[in-house]
Amino acid sequence: MIGLALPLLVAAQAPAPASWTDPTTGHRIVRVDDRPGNYGLYFNYNPFTPDGKRMVYLTPEGIRVADTSDWTTRLVLKEKVDRLLFVGHRANVAYYTTNPTGSSEGEPSFIVWSVDLDSGKRRRIAEMPGGRIESINANDTLLAGHRELAPPPPAIAAQGKRDPKTGSPSYSGTDDQGRPLSFAAAKEKWMEARLAAGVPMEIFAIDIATGQQRRITASKDWLNHVQFSPTDPDLLMYCHEGPWQQVDRIWTIRTDGSARTKVHQRILQGEIAGHEYWAPDGRTIWYDLIMPQGMRWLAGHDVANGARRWYAIRPGQGSYHFASSPDGRSFSGDGANDGKYISLFHPRPDDNPRARNTLDGDTLIATGTLETERLVDLTSHDYTLEPNQHFTPDGKWLVYRSNVAGSPAIYAVEIAKPR
Repeated sequence: MIGLALPLLVAAQAPAPASWTDPTTGHRIVRVDDRPGNYGLYFNYNPFTPDGKRMVYLTPEGIRVADTSDWTTRLVLKEKVDRLLFVGHRANVAYYTTNPTGSSEGEPSFIVWSVDLDSGKRRRIAEMPGGRIESINANDTLLAGHRELAPPPPAIAAQGKRDPKTGSPSYSGTDDQGRPLSFAAAKEKWMEARLAAGVPMEIFAIDIATGQQRRITASKDWLNHVQFSPTDPDLLMYCHEGPWQQVDRIWTIRTDGSARTKVHQRILQGEIAGHEYWAPDGRTIWYDLIMPQGMRWLAGHDVANGARRWYAIRPGQGSYHFASSPDGRSFSGDGANDGKYISLFHPRPDDNPRARNTLDGDTLIATGTLETERLVDLTSHDYTLEPNQHFTPDGKWLVYRSNVAGSPAIYAVEIAKPR
């Protein structure tokens, strides 16, 4: 693999970012960056260095880092980056891809790189014929992703592309009478068509040291959201994508292709589950479980012993994505149209005596509730842009992206209220 030394970009003393107190919640908010084209990472991609002192994000000029102690930022790599991926678990190294052809059609070829955030040195890891890198394992030895082994029909491939200025995906379509569909309806229609197309796919791994690639599993299921366990370097979670009611979504598999396991088995018609993620300790997979008749849960599955705990999601607590605090004691949610807030949720196990004394209770699903603490008022936010909130590793801040001011910007909210 090729190592390229580039000068580390050292900026003049950056001005302090703007900050204020949310008048609705009383929490301090910092605007980290509102440069046009800023882009924060998806909710399950790690943006933080192992010591928690820096956070990476992308702008049109290249990769920037924010100092999590004061939220000042600087450019660390000036390069045309196709995708910023994540930071490793053991070293101050970020991973990204470039697109030499500049093509946006289908799944174009790309090059995978790493950059040392201390020295600015780049290293070319591998050239890929297509697909998408989605995760790095716990000991920073493997990357994993998925790719299509044959192209989908052109009408399907044309949908879902992201606006280069906002990062929001686009979906369009018409109903049987030729009337334009809403964003959500057009996306649902597209997902049904993509699932029905049965495009052959594979999940693959790349050896970071050598660039060698190998297949983990392959099928005509729509494979997506590949996520390594944060503690077990040989365990992956992935999903069968599509309209949630039409797929068994959440799966785990070993990197040698063995022990393929379905995480959730539905029991009701119309039951759906998704937006799965690993708890920081690698023990629990959490996911959004929506049942008919208004029942909704933040559901947890212990991968070690199979134990399950479900926390009821009440009206106003629904979120596009949930996340777990580093200490595992609380959750965050980014809100939805029925409750437009960044929120902190404190889990409360069911203390009813009947729950504690249930026959064979240790084999059954334990339940509880979530106590809500509002952090950020997102009343004017347009959820076609997902906030994708992240806890900082010290658990003191939540970082998110929002268009509350009209255009996308990256923000941080302090979890503790000012004294």
